[in-house]
Amino acid sequence: MRVDILSIFPEMFAPLDQSIVGKAQEKGILELYTHDFREQAKNKQRHVDDMPYGGGQGMLLMPQPIFDTMDLIPQNEEKPARVILLDPAGKKFDQKMAEELAEEEQLIFICGHYEGYDERIKQLVTDEVSLGDFVLTGGEVAATVMIDAVVRLLPGVLGKAASHEDDSFSSGLLEYPQYTRPQEYRGMKVPEVLMSGHHENIRKWRLEESLKKTLARRPDLLEQYEMNEEEEKILQELSEKAQDMVK
Repeated sequence: MRVDILSIFPEMFAPLDQSIVGKAQEKGILELYTHDFREQAKNKQRHVDDMPYGGGQGMLLMPQPIFDTMDLIPQNEEKPARVILLDPAGKKFDQKMAEELAEEEQLIFICGHYEGYDERIKQLVTDEVSLGDFVLTGGEVAATVMIDAVVRLLPGVLGKAASHEDDSFSSGLLEYPQYTRPQEYRGMKVPEVLMSGHHENIRKWRLEESLKKTLARRPDLLEQYEMNEEEEKILQELSEKAQDMVK
């Protein structure tokens, strides 16, 4: 995958040279490029923003520096890049979107600052995306998070092909609790079922714990989750136990 980032603060993406994303670049799985669109500004002061027509608060990013920067980025004409505009008003980013973007050959992220964008910039864009219902100083932090979430899904990035499949949200449920050595620490013991070596019992325990955790912390996820017969039975039992505790 090739990822291009348009930003006036390219140094903010230094974390992407570390950890899993950094290793993906070392392996040649990921090509990452940052583009300072201030370099394409035509005015003497190299300003990339200006006051909005009609008045109003703040400054807007001008279209020219971003359009000219986009013209310099190579793309496959047969399969153009997905161009993502980081915008608080955009569609909320989630694991499903990360999985969808991981199927692409090239992603381009446009990171804004100031009050917003000249509307014409959106002509370049395929997706307007938000990290959540809050406002950041700029799009750099959001882009970093999204790139990390996408790149770890690329084949060959993680040590095992299925390493991400049990992650929270990948299955639609929150991830079950996990333990490692020592077996007992400060009076806290690893559940016996995990020490049994009985794979079917471990699978059932993990499924129940995932459902229990999701029901307690993110019941909204269950509204969209398509449960099989086994999961419906477990959830029914959990609900009945919860009701008995209230009584």
